[in-house]
Amino acid sequence: MPAPANTDAYLATLPQAQREALQTLRRQILAAAPDAVECISYGMPAVRRHGVLVWFAAAKGHCGFYPGGQVEAFADRLTGYQTSKGAIRFQPEKPLPPELVADIVARRIEQDDAAAAARAARKKR
Repeated sequence: MPAPANTDAYLATLPQAQREALQTLRRQILAAAPDAVECISYGMPAVRRHGVLVWFAAAKGHCGFYPGGQVEAFADRLTGYQTSKGAIRFQPEKPLPPELVADIVARRIEQDDAAAAARAARKKR
């Protein structure tokens, strides 16, 4: 199956509960990163500035939020959610708290800015 053209096309293919949960997550992410743009990366909706900040997607039995390696840093706030090294899985009826999403995105923005500054410094040499 080809990758969707954009986030709206991706969400349109999902069952209603997952679509609504991911639309809510999408709004939370974009509110936390108002200067970011949406894209498709690895076949999933993503939000990027200089680089990709976070991804989100639906799977057969859950929704996923992929916060660029921040799972361990927020582990104390993720009790009750299934996690792995790079993923937070949640059920549509038990979404992630908006404050947690905002904090994760804020940390990713800091990391993204630092990486962009480092790239710019290397180019100056």
